[in-house]
Amino acid sequence: MIKVNGKDFEWEENMTVEDLLKKKRFTYPKIIVKINGEVIDKEEYGIKTIMDEDDIQVIHLLAGG
Repeated sequence: MIKVNGKDFEWEENMTVEDLLKKKRFTYPKIIVKINGEVIDKEEYGIKTIMDEDDIQVIHLLAGG
């Protein structure tokens, strides 16, 4: 089990950040992903694997004025 934005989510072996974003349907153009407090570079989303019990924060940025 992992935490995504404070809520439990089923962990799957070999799940990448990209897989998680697809499963959770996070399609915002500007997203920041943190795993256990560490910011993950967008270029690593397809290769960075999520481990059981990781705490993930997905933050989408909004433009405004």
